[in-house]
Amino acid sequence: MMSHARGLALERFRWIGGHADVWQIFRDPGALAAVVGGLAGPFRDDGVTAVCGIESRGFLLGAAVAVELGVGFVAVRKGEGIFPGDKLTRRSDPDYRGTRQELRLQRAAVGPGDRVLLVDDWIETGSQASAVRSMVEQCGGLWAGCTVIVDQTTPARRADLGVRSIVTAAELPAREG
Repeated sequence: MMSHARGLALERFRWIGGHADVWQIFRDPGALAAVVGGLAGPFRDDGVTAVCGIESRGFLLGAAVAVELGVGFVAVRKGEGIFPGDKLTRRSDPDYRGTRQELRLQRAAVGPGDRVLLVDDWIETGSQASAVRSMVEQCGGLWAGCTVIVDQTTPARRADLGVRSIVTAAELPAREG
């Protein structure tokens, strides 16, 4: 399953204007199903009780992986959009663009003993994943790890966050220009 997902992800990946584009994976139902299965696979037997995803592609992929694993989804919002209830908030360390994100998690969404998996399309610095892990742990949850389409983290960060990926950034086609 993982090698099939890997092939489809690489086949549909594009650089457009110097920016990574994974959206063609979402447009192809077979590729999307294979990628969702590939993201879920490494954590299928890890006792995950909830999947979280960061706005916006993390919402799409995370919800799909949650369905694949038969567990619920926990949203992590950025910025100031409506998000009712008591929340935890973390400001991430600077990301690959030097931007710090304010991330929010509803306190009631993660409880003591929950085993939470983070799903996203790409991880580079791990700053947002680390902020989410901190909030999950403050709620009493356990960090199961992080599963992504593309991993560009350092080996130390990968080990610390428990990152699994379908492809590494080094496996992507050369950037245009």
